[in-house]
Amino acid sequence: MSSSTPVILLTGASRGVGLAIAQHLLKHSARLFLVARTAGPLEALKAEFPSQVDYLSGDLADTSVCRAAVVQAVATYGRLDGVIVNHGVLEPVARVADADIDAWKAAFDVGFFGVVALVKEAIPELRKAKGRVVFVSSGAAVTGYEGWGAYGSSKAALNHLAITLASEEKEITSISIRPGVIDTQMQQEIREKHAAAMGGTHDKFMKLKATGKLLRPDQPGNVIAKLALKAPKDLSGQFLNWNAEQLADFQE
Repeated sequence: MSSSTPVILLTGASRGVGLAIAQHLLKHSARLFLVARTAGPLEALKAEFPSQVDYLSGDLADTSVCRAAVVQAVATYGRLDGVIVNHGVLEPVARVADADIDAWKAAFDVGFFGVVALVKEAIPELRKAKGRVVFVSSGAAVTGYEGWGAYGSSKAALNHLAITLASEEKEITSISIRPGVIDTQMQQEIREKHAAAMGGTHDKFMKLKATGKLLRPDQPGNVIAKLALKAPKDLSGQFLNWNAEQLADFQE
């Protein structure tokens, strides 16, 4: 492949939206450095696309993993053109009155502080490439769901990180995407495990599944993949729905 072939670092790549993003990018000849806690799916992609995939299995709550991911990506491919932040955890699912503060801290270590560490390490390479960072956020960043205080507030912090990065790094395009409600393992866990903590909110997600209104992972995934390759500078700092009018050029 040409040395100008884009190199994208993708987290949370082992399943769901992350896997859909990876598959789209591979079809369009990008080179990927994948990060997830589960190695098996990453190894399978590497076996199928040996010249396009390398990976690191690790927990991004550990800032040394964040640094290693960027270092290894650049060592493997010689450059870094984009970062897609797709990892995070829903737990703890509990009302604020029942909050376990240590569990909240653990959630932020993964979903926010790990992101800050990863982006910090990537900035020097992204400056060189005039690259892009796409943050996979959530509607929970701007909507109150019972029991989702930790998850929603970590996503709200992620959105602000995108705004800050856009303000500070004028040569890097930074965008935060609301991917909608997707038919993934996370949704299955919501339906099966969290009814008590979510109260009436739980019914919404049950009905979405029952009425066939959950999105396929590739619907937002393909848009996110395209943004990592071609998002224009005028989108930097924005928080947009995956199917927003401003993203019409990135729809299938």
